[in-house]
Amino acid sequence: MTAQLYRNGTFVADHWRHLGEDDPLPDGGAVILPLGRYLESVATAPASLKLAVLLRAADDPDTLVPHLSRLEIVAVDFAKFSDGRGYSTARLLRQRLGFEGELRAVGDVLLDQIPLMRRCGFTAFEIAHAPTRRALEAGHSVEVPLYLQPVEHAGERPAGARAWARRPAAPQG
Repeated sequence: MTAQLYRNGTFVADHWRHLGEDDPLPDGGAVILPLGRYLESVATAPASLKLAVLLRAADDPDTLVPHLSRLEIVAVDFAKFSDGRGYSTARLLRQRLGFEGELRAVGDVLLDQIPLMRRCGFTAFEIAHAPTRRALEAGHSVEVPLYLQPVEHAGERPAGARAWARRPAAPQG
């Protein structure tokens, strides 16, 4: 089933095409390449070809540091919903490496994961899961009212300021 791009609360046309390790580079357009292929192609790709990168779970985001200012999109692969390494990759890209472009979740993206992915910095989602796509098309979304792990988001109280996390001081004496 073909994935559809979900961004800003709606499905939108996606002009980026995923290429594999051995697919020939087109002369123009916009392609998303696996990390190794991206690093090999970035210096030799035609100027009319826009490049983005796909990070898999085992890829090191630090490899992209010299390229982040030029990248419009970094896609992070969720090969299966139970592998949470993509969340860590997103946090590293946003908070430590300062990536400001589109951070796209691809692969096994389910409705319940989207608010957690947004919290980690994802801004777009390739939705291939038919029930998730139908739910989003019908206007259904999932909200998470309480997060147990703090992140650096504006408006969120800092760790230790949460009333439910405070413990009374032990009596002295």
